[in-house]
Amino acid sequence: MSKARTIANLGGGVPDPFNPVAVTGATPSLDLGSYNFFNNGTLTANTTVSFANVPTNARWSYTAKIGNASGSWDLSTMLFVRSQSQSAQETIATGVFFKPDGTKMYIIGFSGVSEYNLATPWFIATETHVQTTSVSAQESQPQDIFFKPDGTKMYIVGDNGDEVNEYNLSAAWDSSTISASSVFSVSSQDSNPRGIHFKPDGTKMYIVGANDLDINEYSLSTAWDITSASYVQNFSVSAQEINPNAVFFKPDGTKMYVIGSSGDVIDEYALSTAWDISTASFSLSSISVSGLESDPQGLFFHPDGDIVYVTGANDDVTLQYSLGTASTITLPSSIENPPTAATPYNAKVVYDFFTMDSGTTVTLIGEEVI
Repeated sequence: MSKARTIANLGGGVPDPFNPVAVTGATPSLDLGSYNFFNNGTLTANTTVSFANVPTNARWSYTAKIGNASGSWDLSTMLFVRSQSQSAQETIATGVFFKPDGTKMYIIGFSGVSEYNLATPWFIATETHVQTTSVSAQESQPQDIFFKPDGTKMYIVGDNGDEVNEYNLSAAWDSSTISASSVFSVSSQDSNPRGIHFKPDGTKMYIVGANDLDINEYSLSTAWDITSASYVQNFSVSAQEINPNAVFFKPDGTKMYVIGSSGDVIDEYALSTAWDISTASFSLSSISVSGLESDPQGLFFHPDGDIVYVTGANDDVTLQYSLGTASTITLPSSIENPPTAATPYNAKVVYDFFTMDSGTTVTLIGEEVI
C-alpha cells in the first residue's frame, strides 16, 4: 500500500484533502476530476500514464511498485544487486534459505543455523541477526538447509554423516526450538552430499552430491517424513559442474538450477516432465559469481523467480541478484521536470504533480523512491 499523506487542494474541483483510488493496467488514465492520489500496485508490464479531466488548479500523486515486465526464472537476465556479510556469525557458510514471506533468512554453516530477521522482506541489507543454533550433535559439517513451508520442520544435509537430518520446531520458524527427529542416509547414492531441495508438497526430495556429481531423486510415501524416502533415479551434472554444491527447483518443477565452486556459475536445466530429473536438459549458465564469491555454496530463489541469492564459504557473504526486466513508467511528454533515472527494480516510486492551467503545463514537483 502507498504511504498515507495529505495533499493540498489548489482549487478547481479536485477532491480535498485526500481522495485515493487504485488504478490498474499498462495504460492507466488518472481521473483528476474525482481523485488526487493514484496507486497502481505492482507493475507487471511497462506502463504509460495519462491524465484525464484535469481541473484548472490541481495537485495529485501517482504511486507504483516496480515489478517484473519479463524474464523471471531466466538466468540470461541475471544482474548483481548487492552483497551482505554474515561473517560475524559464520565463517564457513554453506547454504541459505528464506521464509516464504521473505521476513526471515537462515544461513547454515559449520557454526550452525544462523537466523536473521529482514525488516524489508527479501532485502538482505535490512537483516538483523536473531540467533545461531548448533546442529553439531547431528552433523559437524552441515552443507545445506531446507524448511517445510509452514516452518514446523527443518532439514539439514551434511557430508560428515552423509545423511539428511530432520528436525521438528515447536515454534514455527524459530530455529532455537528445533529438536532432532529422524535421520536418512544417502551414502548409497553419494558419500559427499552438498545440497537438498523438496517438492512443495513434500513428496519428493532431491540431493546433489559432489562425489558422483549428480542429482539424486527420492520419493516420500509420507510427505515431509524422510524415513519414508526411497531412491528413484539420478541425473549427472558433471558436463557442467565438477563440484556441485546446491540444487533448486522452480516451484512448478519445470526448471532446475545447480551451483558449484568449479565453474562458479548457476546452471539452468529444463525438465520436459515436471519433477522428473530423467527429463532434464541443460539450458544455459549464468554470469560468473567468482568476482564476489570464489566458493559459492548455497542457492535460493524468490518464489516469483525474480530474485536469486547465493551464499559462499570463502567470503561468507550472501549475494543478491535480480532476474528479469524491470517495468518502466512513461509519463506524458509534456511533463516539466521529468524524472531522469530509471527506478530500481522492486522499489516503490511516488510522483507528485501540479498544474495551474488545466493541464496545459504539468510539473513534476516531487519524486520519492522507497
